[in-house]
Amino acid sequence: MDDGTGAERTKATVLQRVSSVLDADAHDATELDGGEVGSVYRVSFRDRPDVAVKVDDSPLGIEAAMLQYLGRDTPLPVPDVLHVEPELLVLSFVRGDGRFGERAERDLARHVASLHDISADAFGFPFDTLSGPFSQPNPWTESWIDFFREQRLRPFADAARNDGTLPTADFDRIQRLAETLDSRLVEPAKPSLLHGDIRPGNAVVADGTVRAVLDPAIYFGHAEVDLAYVDRLDSMGAAFYDEYQRHRDISAGYFEERRDVYVAFHALENVRFFGEDGLPRLDSALNRLGL
Repeated sequence: MDDGTGAERTKATVLQRVSSVLDADAHDATELDGGEVGSVYRVSFRDRPDVAVKVDDSPLGIEAAMLQYLGRDTPLPVPDVLHVEPELLVLSFVRGDGRFGERAERDLARHVASLHDISADAFGFPFDTLSGPFSQPNPWTESWIDFFREQRLRPFADAARNDGTLPTADFDRIQRLAETLDSRLVEPAKPSLLHGDIRPGNAVVADGTVRAVLDPAIYFGHAEVDLAYVDRLDSMGAAFYDEYQRHRDISAGYFEERRDVYVAFHALENVRFFGEDGLPRLDSALNRLGL
């Protein structure tokens, strides 16, 4: 029976490490809900503001680099990176009230639209990034359809099959999808900077305003990838799209023709991360695509 001593030892280690790297007296650590990768703590001090601390064996340096990029080169509000080392990431703590209503949904849509206005000369990113714990290869590629097929859909399907989470029948269906992308997708006018994991759980909200956006999975791609992530969530929808379209157009045919391609990819990510629990959503998306 777990008597809590393991959790207490972990907290004690977090306090010790954070006190050392920040040269400050950390006296309390509270584990926070919502983290799907690693453990996240709010750490308090007697003589300085609280910080958020993530502890994990995933490449936290890449997460730090993504946050630093967003903080430096975009208007998206993100926490400040205060310290990073193997298995430890220290961020400024951003206080929220946890109430994600329509006002927050619309504010998040404005932030996403602003992010999508940032462009590059090709699809990809200056370095490989992360989706959850998984690497996202980002070689600069002229064609969006080629990038999505060769750097997202096929590698994630291969990895999920090799992990044993994706059945052979579904793997074969995804291969058929990859082979038909040229007739299903369109090239955008220009690449957009994507958040890659946009959802209420990754937004710190207070008084209906988004104070910070967390857990990026960034790269330059098609804005519809982020839109499809929103569309697969029950917690967001009409208000987000209404506000987004006040700032950016959504190309004709997205809802009718292309959305389910990206929904299928997001479902594939979940299968890789969560296992068979994600298969029904993947099967539904592939069924809608006639595969």
